[in-house]
Amino acid sequence: MFYHLLYPLRDFISAFNVFRYITFRAAMAALTAFALSLIFGPLLIRKLKELKLGEKINKADSARLDDLHRHKQDTPTMGGLLILGAVITSTLLWADIAKHCIWIVLFSTCWLGLTGFIDDYMKQTGKNAAGLKPAVKFSSQIILGLILGAFLIIDSHYNVKLEVPFLKWVNLDLDGLYILFVILVISGSSNAVNLTDGLDGLAIGIVVMVAIAFSILCYISGNVNLSNYLLVSYVEGAGELTIFCASIIGAGLGFLWFNCYPASIFMGDVGSLALGGAIGTVALLIKKEMLLIIVGGIFVLEVFSVILQVGVFKLTKKRIFKIAPLHHHFQFLDWPENKVIVRFWIIAGLLALFSLVTLKIR
Repeated sequence: MFYHLLYPLRDFISAFNVFRYITFRAAMAALTAFALSLIFGPLLIRKLKELKLGEKINKADSARLDDLHRHKQDTPTMGGLLILGAVITSTLLWADIAKHCIWIVLFSTCWLGLTGFIDDYMKQTGKNAAGLKPAVKFSSQIILGLILGAFLIIDSHYNVKLEVPFLKWVNLDLDGLYILFVILVISGSSNAVNLTDGLDGLAIGIVVMVAIAFSILCYISGNVNLSNYLLVSYVEGAGELTIFCASIIGAGLGFLWFNCYPASIFMGDVGSLALGGAIGTVALLIKKEMLLIIVGGIFVLEVFSVILQVGVFKLTKKRIFKIAPLHHHFQFLDWPENKVIVRFWIIAGLLALFSLVTLKIR
């Protein structure tokens, strides 16, 4: 919005020329989202407490896990509303909203945010303690994947061939299977963040690191010179997604201010499903879907730990991990919660850094 309102004034006031630079607008978007989170965070926490929308610990998954998290009972949840509000507002203020990639990623974010909101609302109001049925949530992700996949195939702006990390001049053409691939990326990334959101600040801290990596990747993909130099796909308008990713960074850090151990608020499914889907959508738009496996390596490990645990138990009636997802396994090894969180953050940061290194390795 500011780009369209203020940049045209550069002919009268030269200082407004700064709005042409994506780097400037991305930095301002991050600062705006961070400020919005800090300002409205206490207000939302207070309101959620008044409405008695708090975390329910008696989930019957594990008595020991319930005991470890007993102190979190009634901690306000659905804090993802704060993150999404800050991200959407900041993106609309600082991005070039004429670029349709902005509307695509906002559509995906809002779609899954609404799905998560309904799930959280049903849990909190007692209409259904388990929330939406897994099949319903998965159906929502499938429908979004179908819409997004069909759009990307039809729109000539986007190349639906897949880049392969570490290899240049190698692109995979999935042809008719591309839509299924889009569904896999959207549902996988969305559910992965959701599974990881089990400890104070764990998921949002990793999301911030992934968003930092993707903000750089978006800038490169949207720059003709840089994309040609690094031999990656150039995507017209993708540079504006840098601003969206920067908004996630700012909003995530602002939320982490309240969500860090011991947490004053949790994001809930409204935040985790939406942020995971947003990351997956960005990866699809800039052709870094396969690199997402490295950037979001912690999320991949969390999902894999659940799949492996369930699969092996069904076959052998034995468990590989004490409990899944993986972060709870380390809790059962008597690691303090904050130690698990920080060590996972460290690994996530290293993976995000390594994902950028792969651009030169190619």
